[in-house]
Amino acid sequence: MTEEEKHMSRKPMIAGNWKMYKTPGEAAVLAQAIDDLLGEERGLADKVDAVVCPPSIDLKSVSAVIEFDKSALKLSAQNVHWEAEGAFTGEVSVRMLVDAGCNYCIVGHSERREYFGETNETVNLKVKALLAGGVTPIVCCGETLATREAGETESFVREQIRAGLAGITAEQAGDLVIAYEPIWAIGTGLTPTPEAANDVTRSIRATVGALFGQPAAIRVRILYGGSAKPENIALFMPEPDIDGALVGGASLTAESFVSMVRTAGDYAE
Repeated sequence: MTEEEKHMSRKPMIAGNWKMYKTPGEAAVLAQAIDDLLGEERGLADKVDAVVCPPSIDLKSVSAVIEFDKSALKLSAQNVHWEAEGAFTGEVSVRMLVDAGCNYCIVGHSERREYFGETNETVNLKVKALLAGGVTPIVCCGETLATREAGETESFVREQIRAGLAGITAEQAGDLVIAYEPIWAIGTGLTPTPEAANDVTRSIRATVGALFGQPAAIRVRILYGGSAKPENIALFMPEPDIDGALVGGASLTAESFVSMVRTAGDYAE
């Protein structure tokens, strides 16, 4: 199987991380607008997984839109606790996410690492809890500008992957989604070249292969994030080890988000 054939065998994904934006009512309106636009594009949902990642308080209102419309949209949370329940004020459990209709959950986002003390070890606990509960983790990794300038990007990211995925099975590894987000590119408008981004995603895939075998490496989907937007998504999608994008600000309007889904669909099998 050629690299192009391997790329084409993976269904593209565009995941919109809404971060701390949108009230429950606003989130429902945005989800409805996205679903309406997707519904106008015959067959697009079959070619691309479109995932929305609202704040926890919005999950039920967005889930209600998805259920009522029988939408092909997938729902993701932005965070989870690894314990099943307990005295963890402000946290949500995997069981709560399942009840809210979540298919996915972001873990290890750089903002969680920087502002809330998330580590490779807590990422690993969350990954294992999500997998045990039937929710697919979207595992984030990425380097700072200082790490990049020191020439340590690939070794740094490889260690994040090794530690974050420790103790899972090869089958589970193949089903994961990994999001490479260079921290210096998030929200700055700066991006690596597509070739440079693919160098890192290729290294991530090779790390998965070394840990879990080539079948898992071929199956795992790796997204690019970090100022991904309609104007540049077509540059990243042809890269053989990039299977879509984890999108921030550009996911907060329906037209912008769906245009990225549409572009990803052009590179689907």
